[in-house]
Amino acid sequence: MKPRRSVAEARTAAGRRLVLSEQDGAWAISLDGQELMHSRAHASELALAEVGWADLGTAAPRRVLIGGLGLGFTLRRMLELAGPDTVVEVAELVPAVVAWNREHLRELNGACLDDARVVVREGDVAAMIRQAPRGRYDLLLLDVDNGPVAMVAAGNASLYAAAGLRAVRRALRPGGRVVFWSAGPDEAFAARLRQVGFAVEAIPAKVHANAKRAAYMLYAASAG
Repeated sequence: MKPRRSVAEARTAAGRRLVLSEQDGAWAISLDGQELMHSRAHASELALAEVGWADLGTAAPRRVLIGGLGLGFTLRRMLELAGPDTVVEVAELVPAVVAWNREHLRELNGACLDDARVVVREGDVAAMIRQAPRGRYDLLLLDVDNGPVAMVAAGNASLYAAAGLRAVRRALRPGGRVVFWSAGPDEAFAARLRQVGFAVEAIPAKVHANAKRAAYMLYAASAG
């Protein structure tokens, strides 16, 4: 097996070291030496899009916001599911991640950024949601940080607090849907979703499609 090589690195706003690496054709992004995502462990990123789209269908134009570009798997799957009139906004906090997708990860999923349906927005997805007009989105897919327990940036925690969840609900049209990726079960988070008026379903998600057990949790919440 070839050694892992560092391809590019950047700093977060808080000064933490983010590294893009490659090994035997597989790609990974790590934060201060801790792996955040890997191209051979992306089943939950695909499931995020599939769970979100499941109850929406493709008959009418849709506006979707994906929070967190990562290695682009959720974006790719959403474009596969969505119709030609769907607008897919992608919010990414770290500009270097967008640049890496365009340059180094183009053959993985980076070419999806050139799809005419895609709008790339660099910045804080929580702020974008707070500033969005009421009912702007049909679907929100939020793979931000490590889920309800922030790891990359402490400010991400605001998205999962009650005020952040109320902003999410306001940004969704009636009957719209949000799906949160979480590193594990979080009953307190599910309770907060219900408290602000969401109907919530917790859906286990695997690391690999053929894994025997689920490792992550997707929280799908519908706005009445």
